[in-house]
This record gives sequence, C-alpha cells and structure tokens, in this order.
Amino acid sequence: MSLELQGGRPAISVVATMYRSRRFLERFLAECLQAMEAVGCREFELLLVNDGSPDDSLDYAISRRKDISQLVVVDLSRNFGHHYAMQAGLRIARGELVFLIDCDLEVSPLMLPQFKDKLEQSGSDMVYGYQEARKGGLFERASGGFFYTAFNLLSDIKIPENIATERIMTRRYVEALLQLGDRNLFLGGMMSWTGFQQLGLPLKKSQREGKSSYTLLRRINLMVNAVSSFSAQPLVWLFNIGLTITTFSFLYAFYLLVRKVLFDDALLGFTSVMALTTLSLGIMTTGLGIIGIYLGKVFTQVQNRPTYIVKDIHR
Repeated sequence: MSLELQGGRPAISVVATMYRSRRFLERFLAECLQAMEAVGCREFELLLVNDGSPDDSLDYAISRRKDISQLVVVDLSRNFGHHYAMQAGLRIARGELVFLIDCDLEVSPLMLPQFKDKLEQSGSDMVYGYQEARKGGLFERASGGFFYTAFNLLSDIKIPENIATERIMTRRYVEALLQLGDRNLFLGGMMSWTGFQQLGLPLKKSQREGKSSYTLLRRINLMVNAVSSFSAQPLVWLFNIGLTITTFSFLYAFYLLVRKVLFDDALLGFTSVMALTTLSLGIMTTGLGIIGIYLGKVFTQVQNRPTYIVKDIHR
C-alpha cells in the first residue's frame, strides 16, 4: 500500500486513549513520529482520545498541536471507560490503516513497522499483538491467565490468550467492526467476532511506570461483562445444575420414603437435608444474579443511548 494520501484519507492513523497519561505523552508522541519516519509515511494522523482524564493530559495534548500538525485530540464529555474511548477513536480515525495502541509505553509505537510489515506480507486485515509470556508479578500473571481461560471456556467466541491492545487494522476491517451495535463493549471479543483474516505478532511488554488503573475489581467486572456479552453459556450451565440438583432431590426424597415404609424411620439424614436446602438456596440466589446480569444488559441495549459523547475535536 502506498503511504501517500488515499482519496482524502491519511495513510495511517495512530489511535490511543488518555487517562492519567500526562507522564507518558511526550515520549509517546516522539516515538510515534519516529515510527512514521521509519515506515516512510508522510500523510498520517495521531489521534488521542481524552477519556475524562483528571490530570492535565488534555491541555498538554492540545498544546502539542502547535508543533505536530497531524495531531488530533478528541475530548469526551466525561470518563466512559477504556473500551468506549477506543471505539470513539476508531470511529473518528480516517486512516486507510489504523494502529491502535495504549499510550502508557508498555508497548512502544516503534513496533509499528513490524505490525505493518506483517499485515502487508500476509495480506491479512488485522494483526494483533500478544505476549508469549505475561509480564508482571504473580497476581498479574495469574489473574490475566484466569481471565482468558474463563472467557474461552464460557464464551462461544474464542480470543487468543494474552492478547494486547496493540493491533493494526485495514479500513474495511475497522468499518466492519464499527457496524456492531453492542452497547456493552468488550472490544477483544467484538474484534474476534468480526472475522476476516487475523494474525498474531508476539511482543514483549515493558513494566508500566506508575500504578495500573486496572484493579482486581475492574478485572472481575471486565470478565463478567465480557462473558455475558458473548455467551449464554452461564444460563445453560445454571439450568443444568438446577436440573441435576432437582433430580438428586427427588431421588433422595424417594429413598427417604422407602426407608419410612420399610423401616419406619422417623427422621433420616437431617444434616444432609439441611445441606441440600442451603445449597439449593445458594444456587437459586446465584441464578437470580446471573439472570439479573443478562436482564441488565438487555435494559442497557434497548435504551439505545450512545456509548460515548464527544465534547470537542481539535484538528
């Protein structure tokens, strides 16, 4: 693909989101410019989406437009969340190729030439980055591994393990992805569901400077949202568990009846009966919670509210 302007579109758009990102932006923008020089691209845009960042990321990004004419800053009306901000960036990006990356420098923008080379050599529509071995401490590695294992076990859509945000996409792939009308976003699953030829590129993440905003609670919420957005398997499993317990309960009741008739037992297995009763109540409560999660998603979907609101675009 020629790296000239294509029908009024930049050849490449780099899309990143900002949330508490001020410390990374100077180096991130410098490496983006180096990456564009490395691939020989003269017509490009660097698109930063401010996801309600509480620091001065927005002011700094706008100030850099004085010396980087290709910089586009999108300011959302509030914090909507990482996936929603990425969706906003993908929708506003105009490039024939779109390179999605986090600006925290765990993965350098200087990886762009490798992503682009693999995309063009393979003829695929999307090349995603993945870690061959997860970075971080025991908790980060274990929680990340558990997330992908649980998602692929429970979901009808399979996603590669240890997949990263970083990926390069063709224009037709991005437009196909944006056709999805999901209000409950999990972009990793949506990108796999979209199809086309997708290939992985191994990469090594460096340790992020500062504390990650992805806490344990946010990781759990992400997993619940991801699974419930792409599969009804939890409901099927709940039905199967309930059916199994009901069957055993009837068999146990029949056993007690037989013992009563044959041996005139006044009361048998009180502890077992109470244990089964407690287990049944626990499963019923959990089941109502699972059903509530799915009903909540239906409620959010039928409200048809926008997934984000753009306050300003600085071009």
